Amino acid sequence: MIRLVLACVLAFLLPALPGMAQPAPDAAPAPAAPSQPIIPAPPAIAAKAWILVDADTGKVITEHAADERMAPASLTKMMTGYVLSEAIRTGKVKWEDTVRITPNSWAQNPAFIGSSLMWVDINSDVSYRDLNYGLVISSGNDASVAIAEGLAGSQEAFADMMNQQGARLGLSNTHFMNAHGLPDPQHYTTARDLATLSRAMIVDHPEDYGVYSQTHFSFNNIRQMNRNELLGEPGVDGIKTGHTEEAGFCLVSSAKRGDMRLVAVVLGTASRAARTEESRKLLTYGFSFYETTTVLQPGAKIAVAQVWGGAAKSVELGVTRGVHITVPRGRVADIKALAVDVHTAVEAPVAAGQELGRVSVSLDGQEIDSQPLVALQPVEAGGFFTRFWDSLALFFMQLFGKA
Repeated sequence: MIRLVLACVLAFLLPALPGMAQPAPDAAPAPAAPSQPIIPAPPAIAAKAWILVDADTGKVITEHAADERMAPASLTKMMTGYVLSEAIRTGKVKWEDTVRITPNSWAQNPAFIGSSLMWVDINSDVSYRDLNYGLVISSGNDASVAIAEGLAGSQEAFADMMNQQGARLGLSNTHFMNAHGLPDPQHYTTARDLATLSRAMIVDHPEDYGVYSQTHFSFNNIRQMNRNELLGEPGVDGIKTGHTEEAGFCLVSSAKRGDMRLVAVVLGTASRAARTEESRKLLTYGFSFYETTTVLQPGAKIAVAQVWGGAAKSVELGVTRGVHITVPRGRVADIKALAVDVHTAVEAPVAAGQELGRVSVSLDGQEIDSQPLVALQPVEAGGFFTRFWDSLALFFMQLFGKA
């Protein structure tokens, strides 16, 4: 009994005695580290090849067999339209100029039997504007040949123009033999090249790109519907369908939601319904789990470079074009922009736009973009004494490795 009482007394007194070790209280749980957003695997796509890219940044979100050469079918007409838009831009022709329809471009040409047409009449004169509508909306093979003959005199010469434009745009796995896409062993492209062509068309000719969103076109009292069945869905405003037995059912689609535009290329599906559904899957995935943000605005001050021998002691640096980055949704706050390699030995005069450094953009410690830093304003040479003393100071700095 006495031992029990002593034990109770000690249990009461010991915690109050100085220097006595105390059991640590249960530690509060550490705050959980912020979790990274969950990005699921891309959807399975029932096609021979595909690619999904951001139209502004060129970021490839998902791809499969994107560099495999395939028959493009009527997707060829995207380049036909691009060449026509270039001819309009450079002033070679005007939209209201007309083309005489020859037996080669006549809708009754036996080579066109069973193919899509805008139904032009032989010996008629049709404007480039109508031919462009017939090319894009009706997917007319007759319109394609008429444009080719109008701009180049023959399909063969026009194919050379197409290939020259392809080389300029960097379509390294594409070769055209005609303006419409009917099969030829030397007529091929890839999903990646078609995405590149799509981006060029949207960026280089935005005013002409609007035609690709139109759902129907009437010519010769014949009303035809655009075969792109994604038109009318959220943000979808293009681009082109294609089909031959060799190519399968193909679709290049583009949609813009908010500030983000995506391009999806799907080649070699089994049906019209399949090309629509598989393209929808890609666009939905991209918009759901990725976002594009502008990290650096063109013309905004990013850094300052010291100028030696100038009327001004420094010059502001920035980028000439906006820097847009595509990242998994929820990671925008993690993007870091860092000015690097700002030149120290900058001597006047300095021209506006002169490259004086670089700026890099990184995510998780990995550089994801890099752009030149350029002078945002000119700096003229200073007076004699300014140039003399600055050149002397710069000489000693370079001598002792300070510049």
